[in-house]
Amino acid sequence: MEKALPPIPAKRYFTIGEVGDLCGVKPHVLRYWEQEFTQLRPMKRRGNRRYYQHHEVLMIRRIRDLLYDQGFTISGARNKMQEILQAERDKKRNGEVLLDGVEVIEISDSDLNDFESDHRDTSDKHAFDRLMLVRRELFEIRNLLSLAH
Repeated sequence: MEKALPPIPAKRYFTIGEVGDLCGVKPHVLRYWEQEFTQLRPMKRRGNRRYYQHHEVLMIRRIRDLLYDQGFTISGARNKMQEILQAERDKKRNGEVLLDGVEVIEISDSDLNDFESDHRDTSDKHAFDRLMLVRRELFEIRNLLSLAH
Protein backbone atom coordinates (compact mmCIF):
# COMPACT_ATOMS: atom_id res chain seq x y z
CA MET A 1 0.00 0.00 0.00
CA GLU A 2 1.26 3.45 -0.93
CA LYS A 3 2.21 5.85 1.83
CA ALA A 4 0.18 9.07 1.82
CA LEU A 5 2.09 12.28 1.20
CA PRO A 6 2.32 14.70 4.14
CA PRO A 7 0.23 17.88 4.14
CA ILE A 8 1.88 20.95 2.65
CA PRO A 9 2.69 23.49 5.39
CA ALA A 10 1.50 27.09 5.08
CA LYS A 11 4.83 28.59 4.00
CA ARG A 12 5.76 30.91 1.18
CA TYR A 13 8.91 29.10 0.00
CA PHE A 14 10.23 25.55 0.24
CA THR A 15 13.78 24.29 -0.29
CA ILE A 16 14.45 21.44 -2.68
CA GLY A 17 14.95 19.08 0.26
CA GLU A 18 11.60 20.07 1.79
CA VAL A 19 9.84 19.61 -1.56
CA GLY A 20 11.47 16.21 -1.97
CA ASP A 21 10.10 15.15 1.43
CA LEU A 22 6.64 16.62 0.72
CA CYS A 23 6.40 14.94 -2.68
CA GLY A 24 8.20 11.67 -2.09
CA VAL A 25 10.97 12.23 -4.66
CA LYS A 26 14.70 12.85 -4.44
CA PRO A 27 16.19 16.30 -5.16
CA HIS A 28 18.01 15.06 -8.28
CA VAL A 29 14.65 13.93 -9.68
CA LEU A 30 13.22 17.39 -9.07
CA ARG A 31 16.17 18.98 -10.92
CA TYR A 32 15.60 16.58 -13.82
CA TRP A 33 11.87 17.34 -13.91
CA GLU A 34 12.69 21.07 -14.18
CA GLN A 35 14.38 20.30 -17.50
CA GLU A 36 11.48 18.17 -18.75
CA PHE A 37 8.52 20.26 -17.55
CA THR A 38 8.91 23.89 -18.58
CA GLN A 39 6.02 24.92 -16.31
CA LEU A 40 8.16 24.01 -13.30
CA ARG A 41 10.34 27.06 -12.61
CA PRO A 42 11.43 27.46 -8.99
CA MET A 43 13.00 30.74 -7.97
CA LYS A 44 16.77 30.59 -7.75
CA ARG A 45 18.73 32.68 -5.30
CA ARG A 46 22.30 32.90 -4.04
CA GLY A 47 24.40 29.92 -4.98
CA ASN A 48 21.70 28.71 -7.38
CA ARG A 49 19.57 27.52 -4.46
CA ARG A 50 16.06 26.62 -5.51
CA TYR A 51 12.98 27.89 -3.69
CA TYR A 52 9.61 26.44 -4.62
CA GLN A 53 6.23 28.04 -3.99
CA HIS A 54 3.04 26.24 -2.93
CA HIS A 55 1.63 25.98 -6.46
CA GLU A 56 4.89 24.38 -7.65
CA VAL A 57 4.71 21.77 -4.88
CA LEU A 58 1.18 20.94 -6.05
CA MET A 59 2.43 20.73 -9.64
CA ILE A 60 5.23 18.36 -8.61
CA ARG A 61 2.72 16.15 -6.80
CA ARG A 62 0.61 16.11 -9.96
CA ILE A 63 3.64 15.19 -12.09
CA ARG A 64 4.58 12.47 -9.60
CA ASP A 65 1.04 11.07 -9.77
CA LEU A 66 1.10 11.01 -13.57
CA LEU A 67 4.48 9.28 -13.71
CA TYR A 68 4.44 6.95 -10.72
CA ASP A 69 0.77 6.18 -10.12
CA GLN A 70 -0.85 6.51 -13.55
CA GLY A 71 2.11 5.12 -15.53
CA PHE A 72 2.62 8.01 -17.98
CA THR A 73 5.94 8.41 -19.76
CA ILE A 74 7.78 11.71 -19.36
CA SER A 75 6.51 12.80 -22.78
CA GLY A 76 2.95 11.72 -21.98
CA ALA A 77 3.03 13.43 -18.59
CA ARG A 78 4.39 16.61 -20.21
CA ASN A 79 1.49 16.61 -22.68
CA LYS A 80 -1.05 15.87 -19.95
CA MET A 81 0.33 18.70 -17.79
CA GLN A 82 -0.05 21.10 -20.74
CA GLU A 83 -3.68 19.97 -21.13
CA ILE A 84 -4.38 20.37 -17.40
CA LEU A 85 -2.79 23.83 -17.22
CA GLN A 86 -4.65 24.96 -20.35
CA ALA A 87 -7.94 23.76 -18.85
CA GLU A 88 -7.16 25.69 -15.64
CA ARG A 89 -6.37 28.83 -17.65
CA ASP A 90 -9.69 28.44 -19.50
CA LYS A 91 -11.56 28.08 -16.20
CA LYS A 92 -9.91 31.21 -14.80
CA ARG A 93 -10.71 33.09 -17.99
CA ASN A 94 -14.37 32.06 -17.64
CA GLY A 95 -14.43 33.22 -14.01
CA GLU A 96 -14.71 29.77 -12.46
CA VAL A 97 -13.36 29.17 -8.96
CA LEU A 98 -10.49 26.69 -8.82
CA LEU A 99 -10.22 24.50 -5.73
CA ASP A 100 -7.35 22.27 -6.78
CA GLY A 101 -5.23 21.30 -3.80
CA VAL A 102 -8.00 22.23 -1.38
CA GLU A 103 -9.37 19.36 0.62
CA VAL A 104 -13.16 19.48 0.62
CA ILE A 105 -14.75 18.12 3.77
CA GLU A 106 -18.42 17.28 3.67
CA ILE A 107 -20.18 17.93 6.97
CA SER A 108 -23.92 17.73 7.38
CA ASP A 109 -25.91 20.45 9.10
CA SER A 110 -26.92 17.94 11.77
CA ASP A 111 -23.24 17.30 12.60
CA LEU A 112 -22.73 21.03 13.08
CA ASN A 113 -25.89 21.33 15.16
CA ASP A 114 -24.64 18.46 17.35
CA PHE A 115 -21.35 20.33 17.77
CA GLU A 116 -23.17 23.51 18.69
CA SER A 117 -25.36 21.81 21.30
CA ASP A 118 -22.36 19.92 22.77
CA HIS A 119 -20.38 23.14 23.22
CA ARG A 120 -23.10 25.63 24.10
CA ASP A 121 -22.60 25.17 27.85
CA THR A 122 -18.93 26.04 27.67
CA SER A 123 -17.52 28.35 30.31
CA ASP A 124 -15.84 30.52 27.66
CA LYS A 125 -18.89 32.18 26.11
CA HIS A 126 -16.74 34.64 24.14
CA ALA A 127 -14.80 31.82 22.44
CA PHE A 128 -18.04 30.01 21.61
CA ASP A 129 -19.53 33.18 20.07
CA ARG A 130 -16.42 33.68 17.92
CA LEU A 131 -16.59 30.04 16.82
CA MET A 132 -20.23 30.43 15.80
CA LEU A 133 -19.35 33.59 13.84
CA VAL A 134 -16.62 31.69 11.96
CA ARG A 135 -19.09 28.85 11.34
CA ARG A 136 -21.61 31.29 9.85
CA GLU A 137 -18.92 32.84 7.61
CA LEU A 138 -17.83 29.40 6.42
CA PHE A 139 -21.43 28.55 5.51
CA GLU A 140 -21.61 31.77 3.51
CA ILE A 141 -18.35 30.97 1.73
CA ARG A 142 -19.55 27.43 0.98
CA ASN A 143 -22.76 28.80 -0.51
CA LEU A 144 -20.86 31.30 -2.66
CA LEU A 145 -18.52 28.58 -3.91
CA SER A 146 -21.40 26.24 -4.73
CA LEU A 147 -23.02 29.01 -6.81
CA ALA A 148 -19.76 29.47 -8.75
CA HIS A 149 -19.84 25.89 -10.08
